[in-house]
Amino acid sequence: QVQLTESGGGLVQSGGSLRLTCTASTSIASISVMGWYRQAPGKERELVARVARSGSPDVGYSVKGRVTISRDNAKNTVTLQLDSLKVEDTAVYYCSAGRSYYEIDAWGQGTQVTVSS
Repeated sequence: QVQLTESGGGLVQSGGSLRLTCTASTSIASISVMGWYRQAPGKERELVARVARSGSPDVGYSVKGRVTISRDNAKNTVTLQLDSLKVEDTAVYYCSAGRSYYEIDAWGQGTQVTVSS
């Protein structure tokens, strides 16, 4: 099973940007969907964005227009660019790998993103 490692989280001021990177232990070329989810304290895990093998993205409603997701099958990485960050974007961000939009086979450990006002 693929192992996923997130990096790039941290503390940023409201309005700032962050780039998160997910590095896989094996090739992601055959993985149908790579994605990013987040979970804030006391809330359910929610979709941030996901990208199909073709490169076609699907972005969550709460971050639409503020995030860009991309995958590099040659480097086995998935990158999430977060712009115009808001305090409510504060959460642990998780990388995912799955056979479809609704079947997730692996999760990363998560990386904390904290947005200060």
